[in-house]
Amino acid sequence: MEKVKQFLEPNQEESELVSRLASPSRIAGVDPTFFIDFALKGIRVDRVEPDLVVCTFKVPPRLTDRNGRFASGAIATLVDVVGAAVVHREGLPMNVSVDMSISFLSTANVNDELEITSSTLGQIGGYSGTSVLLKNKATGELIAEG
Repeated sequence: MEKVKQFLEPNQEESELVSRLASPSRIAGVDPTFFIDFALKGIRVDRVEPDLVVCTFKVPPRLTDRNGRFASGAIATLVDVVGAAVVHREGLPMNVSVDMSISFLSTANVNDELEITSSTLGQIGGYSGTSVLLKNKATGELIAEG
């Protein structure tokens, strides 16, 4: 248990970085949450069609792990949000994920540009199925599938 505690406890540099994060005031239900703004800042929507959304995202340093790799939690956030965006309907609340599966197939580094493609698989009642692919834009290598 002590090893786990040591692993999870931030070091001095990490503590200083977190202490410098600014969290501006926001209006609940109107402004994006700190988490969504932090994770999705820099995403660019390239194409929107019925049942298809294509985005580009350059991996920022703030979303990497200790080894400089794109953090799996940040990948999961992109899969969740871009997957929800493809089934979002104007004037309705944003959808939430009730079941999500992600295959992490490779990794990305700081400043790698990713192409994120989300498509609708189908809908039954109020439930929609989506597929999200994250690829390295330069190499075409599949990073994750959700």
